[in-house]
Amino acid sequence: MNQTTQYDYIIAGAGCAGLSLAMHLVQSGKFTDKKILIIDKDDKKTNDRTWCFWETGAGLFEEIVYRRWPQAWFHGKDFSRLLTLAPYEYKLIRGIDFYDHCLAVLHRTPGIEILNGTIDHIESDGDNTFVRMGDKEYHAQYIFNSILEKPVPGKREFYLLQHFKGWVVETAELLFDPSEATLMDFRIAQDNGTSFVYVMPFTNTTALVEYTLFGEQLLEPVQYTEALKKYMHEYIKASDYRVLEEETGVIPMTNHRFNSHHHHIINIGTAGGQTKATSGYTFRFIQKHSAAITKQLIEEGNPFLPVQTPARFNFYDSVLLNILHNGTLPGRDIFSTLFKKNDPKGVLAFLDNESSWKDEWKIISSLPTWPFLKVAIQQLVVNRQS
Repeated sequence: MNQTTQYDYIIAGAGCAGLSLAMHLVQSGKFTDKKILIIDKDDKKTNDRTWCFWETGAGLFEEIVYRRWPQAWFHGKDFSRLLTLAPYEYKLIRGIDFYDHCLAVLHRTPGIEILNGTIDHIESDGDNTFVRMGDKEYHAQYIFNSILEKPVPGKREFYLLQHFKGWVVETAELLFDPSEATLMDFRIAQDNGTSFVYVMPFTNTTALVEYTLFGEQLLEPVQYTEALKKYMHEYIKASDYRVLEEETGVIPMTNHRFNSHHHHIINIGTAGGQTKATSGYTFRFIQKHSAAITKQLIEEGNPFLPVQTPARFNFYDSVLLNILHNGTLPGRDIFSTLFKKNDPKGVLAFLDNESSWKDEWKIISSLPTWPFLKVAIQQLVVNRQS
């Protein structure tokens, strides 16, 4: 017979989404009477990832921002420009700093329990909502789930991958300017799909250098390594360097409409559709989603949110994914045009789903008219039929 324990909320997964939601709940000061369980198979003791994002002002995790840049280079197909990002700053948070900070706060917060283990099953039928781990069941009023199951794309739904390998490097010479990041460098070969490198300098001799691709298939491990070596030689001009840390990852880029919830299971993070379909950026969307859930719980007593993202942004994403999937236009050309012909802060707001109609019209008008119009009509037809 299963052993059962009752909680108010269970957070399944202690990654960015799960820990962010927990921190928003704690920061609000409104849930001191709640019993919350956080479950993850890992103890979060390694620096396994890096989150980069742009933001205006100070966010909830300001104290653990490792580096920030007020300006960043964009290297496109036929131009290079140092972008002034104000009112934004481009920020970087290291995974280990995030985990350490969140877990330290949560461990000393009454009512919160953290459990390491593998979740076998999550279920909600309207009456019972629970997580099963071995012979134990943990019940709750609501479960917040960040465990992603790959969806089966429907008609005019696309499922690409943003896959990457990054090195934290240390060079023998002073090769980096720590006041200037590189947002995207498309000067590299595009043989394997839309490909770019970004560079986040920490000091004059250390930086995160990450090789990133958009596509349907992963590369062989050696191909990522060779691309990084080539970039270090050709563009960083580094003849002597060593790799201090390494990270790899795969992020889904899809216009699939993830279910926001199933009965009392609320999906968060990528599982809840909080990864930007056309860029892979997730951190800021998770923070906005976590803040909205917290507000809804405080004001309404439930986490069921109204539609957050205006439908037009989902439409824009679908059009661009269609183009990237079918190779209608090279991704390098599209992003180069965006940053060559538009104000950087307008593009960043657009990529954050926070732009105005006026700014969106300027941005869309700067792109090649016929290819985008043709695909947009196709998507409109599909949307009306679905």
